Formats: sequence, C-alpha cells, structure tokens
Amino acid sequence: MSYGRYPKPNDGGPYASSSNNRRPPAPRGYVAGLGRGAAGFTTRSDIGPMASDATPLTSSIGGSRAAEVREAKLRMKAMQQSQGQGGGGQGQGVAPLPQMGPAMESAFGVAPKNYIPGAGRGAGSAADAREAAQGPRRSAGGGSYDQFGGYENDRLFGDASNYDDDDQEADSIYARIDERMGSKKRGKRQRTGVNNGNGTGVNGGSITNAQQPLISDQFRELKEKLSEVTEDQWEAIPDVGDYSLKYKQKRRQDVFTPLTDSLLEARSLNNSDATAGGTVALAGTATAVTDGFASVVTNMSGLAEARGTVLSMSLDKATDSVSGSTTIDPKGYLTSLSTIKIATSAEVGDVNKARLLLKSVRDTNPHHGPGWIAAARVEEAAGKLLAARKIVMEGCRVCGESEDVWLEAARLHPVEVGKTILATAARRIPTSVKIFLRASDLESTDASKKAVLRKGLESIPTSVTLWKAAIELEDAADARILLGVAVERVPHSVEMWLALARLESYDNARKVLNRARRNLPADRTVWIAAAKLEESQNREVVLINSIIGKGVKSLQKHDAVVSRSQWMKEAEAAEAAGAPLVSGAIVGHTVGMGVDTEDRMRTWSDDASAAISRSSIATARAILAHALASYPTKRTLWMQAVSLEQSHGSPQSLDEVLEAASQRLPRAEVFWLIRAKEQWRRNNIEGSRSILTRAFAANPDSESVWLAAAKLERETGEIERARVLLSRARERAGTERVFMKSALLERECGMLKRSLELVDLGLRNFPGFDKLYMMGGQICDPTQNNTQTSSNTTAHNPTVTPMDTTTSIQSLQRSREYYQKGLKACPKSITLWKLAAHLEERAALQARKGYTKARSLLELARLKNSQNPILWVEAIRLERRASAATSQNSNGSKNNVHTHTANNKPAGILMAKALQECPLSGLLLSEHIRYSPRVEQKSKSADAIQKIPDDPLVICAVANLFGNDRKAAKARKWFERAVVLDPDWGDSWGWYYAFELGMERELSAVVSSNVDVASKEEEEVKVPAKKSEAVKERCIKADPKHGEIWCRIMKTMERRLTVGEGLERVATEMMDKSSN
Repeated sequence: MSYGRYPKPNDGGPYASSSNNRRPPAPRGYVAGLGRGAAGFTTRSDIGPMASDATPLTSSIGGSRAAEVREAKLRMKAMQQSQGQGGGGQGQGVAPLPQMGPAMESAFGVAPKNYIPGAGRGAGSAADAREAAQGPRRSAGGGSYDQFGGYENDRLFGDASNYDDDDQEADSIYARIDERMGSKKRGKRQRTGVNNGNGTGVNGGSITNAQQPLISDQFRELKEKLSEVTEDQWEAIPDVGDYSLKYKQKRRQDVFTPLTDSLLEARSLNNSDATAGGTVALAGTATAVTDGFASVVTNMSGLAEARGTVLSMSLDKATDSVSGSTTIDPKGYLTSLSTIKIATSAEVGDVNKARLLLKSVRDTNPHHGPGWIAAARVEEAAGKLLAARKIVMEGCRVCGESEDVWLEAARLHPVEVGKTILATAARRIPTSVKIFLRASDLESTDASKKAVLRKGLESIPTSVTLWKAAIELEDAADARILLGVAVERVPHSVEMWLALARLESYDNARKVLNRARRNLPADRTVWIAAAKLEESQNREVVLINSIIGKGVKSLQKHDAVVSRSQWMKEAEAAEAAGAPLVSGAIVGHTVGMGVDTEDRMRTWSDDASAAISRSSIATARAILAHALASYPTKRTLWMQAVSLEQSHGSPQSLDEVLEAASQRLPRAEVFWLIRAKEQWRRNNIEGSRSILTRAFAANPDSESVWLAAAKLERETGEIERARVLLSRARERAGTERVFMKSALLERECGMLKRSLELVDLGLRNFPGFDKLYMMGGQICDPTQNNTQTSSNTTAHNPTVTPMDTTTSIQSLQRSREYYQKGLKACPKSITLWKLAAHLEERAALQARKGYTKARSLLELARLKNSQNPILWVEAIRLERRASAATSQNSNGSKNNVHTHTANNKPAGILMAKALQECPLSGLLLSEHIRYSPRVEQKSKSADAIQKIPDDPLVICAVANLFGNDRKAAKARKWFERAVVLDPDWGDSWGWYYAFELGMERELSAVVSSNVDVASKEEEEVKVPAKKSEAVKERCIKADPKHGEIWCRIMKTMERRLTVGEGLERVATEMMDKSSN
C-alpha cells in the first residue's frame, strides 16, 4: 500500500513522535470535528502562550459560528493557493497524490483536481506539517506574541492581505482590554524586575505563562514581614469597616422648601371649594360674603404672623427669656421620651393589614359592635386617638344597641365628654346595667353617684348589681331602708336578705329570715344563717339542731341537691365564722348522707383526719362524736378522739373523753393509765390513785395497772406502798416485767441482796428473760457497786479503783456467771453481749492484761448475730480504747481516744469491714464521720447523707460538724431536723442541748470580757439567751426513751432521774467529750 505523502511509521518524518509512534501529532491549525460542523471554544487557560517547543501550536478559535466558518474557509483557501503555486508540490515538498486502487475508485470515484486528502478536516501540505513539527519560530528581532495568531512574523496565515477591517477593529478592542488588565500589575512587575510593562522581560525577552507572577508570589514579601509583627501591633490592627463610597459621601439632609404664597392661596381656594357651606375658617384666612355665598380669602400677613407666634411660643417654652437657662425638666423630658413608641416598618405593616381587615368586617356587617371596637383599639394602639374616637362614634351611630360600643366611646373620650356619651347611651339602652355603673364611676362625688344609680334603678329595678352599688354608698340607716325595698323588688337575692338581717335587731332579723325562707325554700344559706343567729344569742343546742334538721328536710322536699362534701364545707365555713355549734349540727345531720354502712367508720375517721389537717378542730370533734355515738366500742375511734384532745383540746375536755372511753371500754387499761398519768402531771395524786383503784376493779390481773400504781407510789416517795403493790402484783400477775420492776426497786433502794433474790426468783420462773440476767450481772459487778455507775458508764470510763480483795474476785466471777447463763439462754440479746464484753474489758484493765476475752466475745457475738451494726461499733470502740490504754502506758500520761483514732489501724480495718456488711447503718456512718480526720469529715458526711438522708444519727453527726465550725444557724437547722425525725432518741436532744449551752456560754464570755459584739459573726450574736431552756422544755414534752448515752445515764443505780435531770447529765458528758 502506498502512503503517498504521508511517511511510514517510524520513518523519521515530520509526524514522527518519540513518545507515541501509533498516534502522529495533528497538523498545524487542526480543529477536531470542524469538518462535521463542530465549533471550537476557548477557555481561560487558552489565553496566553500555550505552545511549547516540542508541541505544535494549535489555533484557538473563539467567537461566533460565522467567524469560525469564515476562518476555516480562509485557511482552506490559503492551503489550496500554496499547493497551486507549487504545481504539484514537488518543488515545495508536496507529495504526489496517492494512487487510488480499483476498490477506492469504485467506492469513491476519481478524485478531483488539486484534491488534498484531509483538507476538510484542517490538514495541510507536507511542508506545513514539517513546519508544525519544528515548532513556532521566534523572530530574530524579538517580535511580540499575539495570543490568537502566534508571533508577529509567524502567524497562522502568512498572507496579510486577508486581514480586513473587522479583524483590525477586533484586535484593537482586545488590545485595549489587555492594556487595561495589565496596567493593574505593571507597577509590581517593574519593581520586581520580571516585566518591563510591555509583556517582555527586563532583557527584552517575552514572558511565558509560567514566568508570570502568581497572586501568592505578589504577597510573599508581605507574608514574610508578618513574622516581624509584635503581639501589641497585631492587637492594635483595627477591625475592617465599610469604607464604600456610599459612606464617604455625606448624606444629604432633608431640605424643606417653603411654599410660595401663590401655592398657599391656591390650596386655600381648593379647600374652600371642597368645603363649601362650612363655617370653619383656616388660621390666617378671612371669610367674605358676596351674593349670599361665603368665600374664604387668604390673608398672607396673617399666615406669617401665625407662624411667628407659634415659633415664639415654642422658644418660650424651651428657654427662659431673662436668664437664658433652660426650663425643661431633664427627668420629665426623659420620661416623656420613654413613652414615645417608635413604630417599625413591620408594625406599621401589621397595623395597615389590621385596618384593612377590620374595614372589611365593618363593611360586611356594620351592626357588629366588636368590629367597631377592634378598629378603634387598633387606631389607639397606633397612636391615632382622634381616628379612634371618630371610628367609635361612627360605631355608636350605626349600632347604637351595643352597650360595649358606648362604653368604649366613653373610655376613649375625656371624662366630661364620656358623661355626655353615657347619658346618650342610657337613653338609647335604658336596660343596660354596665352603662349606669360606668356612668357612676365617672362621677366624682357620692351624691352624683347616688343620683346616677337611682336613675338606673328606676329603669332596672330588678338589677341586684345596681342595688348592691347603691347600698354600698349609704350609711346603716339608709342602707336598711334601701334593703327593705330591694328585697321586695328582688326577692330571689339571698345576699339582700342576709344583709338586711344583719342590719336588723334580733327579733326583726328572725322575721326577715322567716320571709327569706318562704321566698327561697331551696336555699341552704338562709337556714344556716338562721342557726347562726340563734347561736349568736347563746340559744340552746337543741334549737340549733332543730333549725338545721328542718333545713335539710326542706331542701330534700324541694329536690335541692346538696352533696355531702358541700355540707362538710359549709360546716367548716361555719366554724371559721365562729359558730362551732352550727358546724356540729350540720355534721350531725349530714355526715352520714350517701355512705354505706360497712364504710361508715373508715369514712368518718378519714373525714376527721382531713378536717384536722385543715385546722377545723370543731368539725373534726363533731365527726368523731357522731362516729363514737354509732360505734361506741371501737377502740381506734376513742384513741383518735384522745389524740385530738391531747393536741388541740383542754385538760377538761381530755379528761371527759378519757372518762367516757373508760366507761365504754373498762377492760382497756390504756385509757385508765392515760387518765391517771394526766392527773399525776397536774399534781393531783389522790385523783390518780382513785383512777388506778377503779382500774384495779375493772382489770384485777392487769400487769400495766399494777406497775403504774407501783410507779406512782415510787415517784411520790411511798416506797413501802410500792413494795406492797409489787408483792401483790407478783402474786396476782406474776410476769417477768413485774419481777424486773421489783428487783429494780430494791436495787434503787440499796437492797442489793434482796434484789438478787428477786432476780433469781424471776429467772427460775422466766429463764428466757434477758433483762434479769443483765440486772444480776450489774448487781454483782464490783466496779458497779463501788462507782455507783452503770455498766456502760464504766465501759466508756474504764479507769476504776483496783479491787484486790477476795470479795471482789468472787463478785466478778458471779457477775460473769450471770452473763454466761444469759448468753446461753438468750444468744440473740445484743445488750447482754455488750455487757459481758464490758465486764471482761474492765477485768483486763484492772489486771493489766490484754483484751483478748473481750475481743473473742464480740467476735462470737458477730458470728451468732450477723449484720448487726451495734456489735461492730462495740468492737471498733474496744480497739480505740485499747490503743488509748497502750499509748497511756507507754507515755505515762492520759490521752484521749480521739487522739489515737487516725493511727489505730485495727479500728480502721474493722470499720471498713463493718461498712461492707452494713452499708446503710446510721450508727456506723455517724461513728465513721465523728472519728474520721477533720479533712475527711465533710466528704464522709456528704456520702452518708446521700446513702441515708433521713437517718437522725447521721443528721446529728453533721449538725455537730457545723457546731464545731461555729456555724450556728446551720447547726441549729440540722439539730432541729434530727429531733423532728425521731423525737424518741434522747441522744439527739442531748447534743442539741449541749450545743445551745455552749453557744450561750460563749456569748456570755464575749459580753463579760467587753469584746465588741459586732466583731463576732451575726448568727452567733442573735442566739437567744434562753434558747437552751426552750430545747429542754421540748425534750421533757417528748419524753424520749431510747438512745445509747441517754439510756445509760437514765438507768443509773443511784436513783431514777427525771427527764430534765437526765438531759443535763447527758449534755454535760457530751460537752466533756467534745472538749477532749
């Protein structure tokens, strides 16, 4: 196959490529798809020199389709001319046309003359191809580069004869654009030496696209200088503001150009034509009458004078003509400015929309009063008060039957005008109560108000509201007269009848209420008022009950439905009004309404509790009385009544309830005992004995009655009578408690041998009673008998007098036997384990031996009674005391237990184990808080409160922390919380009382030492002087029975202490412990 003028592959021809032998480079000026009608396009990257030495320069064709076609035609014409001049192209390097085979001739026919294959697709001659392969030629003289045609001496079309005027104009336009764009960067290029301003380098050479400076290169020097900027200079750089041209130009102020006199005169003439027949003239005008017609003639001098007058008045208000100082009040001026509302464009738009909407409403339904009112209020909100008045007056004209429109008109106008409007409204709507009331409110004197209201009553005699308003303005005598007329005109008003009855005397009031009952037979208020009237005159209860009973029947007869809850509310209201008998009568006749028989007792008990919670004591007492009348043998109801009288009643009422309960339930010894105790508290010893004697008759074998009688005799000093009573009790009611009280009495009297005999006798009858073993061990304990203190006191104060006699050893052994027998018989008795451990501890201390037996006893107790915090606390305290004793022996001085708490590792280990076994024990957590290092006490307190927030022991421990920090207010608050949570725990009362005593002593020391009280904390200074006495009284009233330290102090072997004495001793011991 002949290749013609196209070289063979890899023959080193002009289209040879070292990188791709299979794809020769496109001819010079080739545009892909141009023969198929495709148009080229120019991108931003095509602008500038893109051709390199190794790549032929391709033409960048842009513009319209006609220009592209025209350029292609010129290109083909130039190629044909170059081929024609060569005469076959041999001399010019044009290859001969290839010989077409038969197949090609048959398929395409014979080629025409001068046909060049591929010319339609932009292919040129072989010479052109070689020139394209050689790359663009640079002119020797360094000609300028054209981005469309190449270099000046090597354009795409060498013949310049085809360069027409259109091309010249286009080139000039593009040249100006390039000059405009290049002028912005010419200065920077000249400074850097890259460009000399005409597109060439400093040496005259042209600049390629790669050599043109980038934006990042232009700012490189400035970026490098940023490293020299200090922090203060950086902070001093101002914020970028808006320096656009619109802010540089001063905004032109509004210019007000005065109108000429001719324009003013023309405007006045137009107004006179539009308002022909009017009598109102504008300022500065005069009215002339000609031929019977009035015309307005403008007075120009009058207008000038009026303008000058207004200006002078404004200046006089603002400035004093004499002194020149301003007379404007700054505060008033600022206040007036604050009342000015500046409406935004959105608000104005909303107002306009509302106006259009309401106008549509008025046009659609002009007799709809709320539409006029809404439109007037919109104008009022927009500050257009005159427009609002105009609209509302138009509404009064259109819909004059709407009282709301008239009231709105009166509101928008001044008072005097409002009176006139309301007078007109009263004539238009004579039955409107609101109009007369509003008119009365506008009047300033009582006489005028009375006149308006009486005028209204003439028009509306059945208006209760008008009668009330008129009666309120009268005195008592005139009010009675008006009420007499009112009840005739409005007999259905209960308030009128009741008001008239209150103003009348007793006899007349009864007559008035009787008339009211005839007119209102189905109203319960009248019947209740009649009963209150009788109670106010101290009438009998029977009469009051009769009135309420008749009222209930009358209501039922007339089918007046009144629920039971409503009657209960009426009863409580009567009690609040000071009529407890009426309240009781209402309860007696209505408390059983609608209640089933089987639910009556529970329902009535709940009603009484609810009434007590609302402080309706008389109502609750009446409910319980009615319940006890129906269920006289129910002990729970009697106990609820006794509790009510103890809390809210008097001693006489309590004694009456207890006597009635004892008579109804003689076998219930609790009522006898409570009554006897109340008599004893009032120092009525004979009355108490008489009550107990009657209790013996009713309950001959009652243990509680026998013990109460013995206690009464013991407290009053009648020891022999107490012994006789206890002896009889052992015979008739020989219980374990009777034996214990008998032994206790003998021990308190110092008869220890007799006490042990009674203990042994009781143990033979009741071997499982642990308290008898405790008493036997305490009596036989030699340290107990010597120090006259209880076992627990000796345990906490282990320093005792050594006893080396044989008697003491025998007593110690006997005491140990009591405890051993008790532990075998009662292994679950925690107190017995504690006493046995304390005995071994004291014995070890006297013998100066270790605490092995005490530790083993407590460990055995924990094995038999797991998860018991009391045993854990005793073991921990034992380790602390052992550590203190060891330190005392080694140092030879007395040390406190608290001193060695932090260094006592065995106690800390036991505490950790105890908290793992009993994590929610208040006793353990409070012990942990009290004996922790001071820096850890707050965190320990927070953890304990989070675990058990309502434990009184933890609360008391936290209160002690606040007391130690001298935060009296917080400490008092937490102590109050502790005693409220558990008032039966005596230790909380002891700590509270000790705290108050300490605060009082500190305050007394400050005053006595003449120290400035103001230098102390305010909460300390405000502590009342007798705060401790109030705490003591509350403790005596609470009568606590439990508490670790409390029970130990109260059960001493010397004598039985009163609550006040015990509180003093407990507080003293606690203060000593805190000081140490």
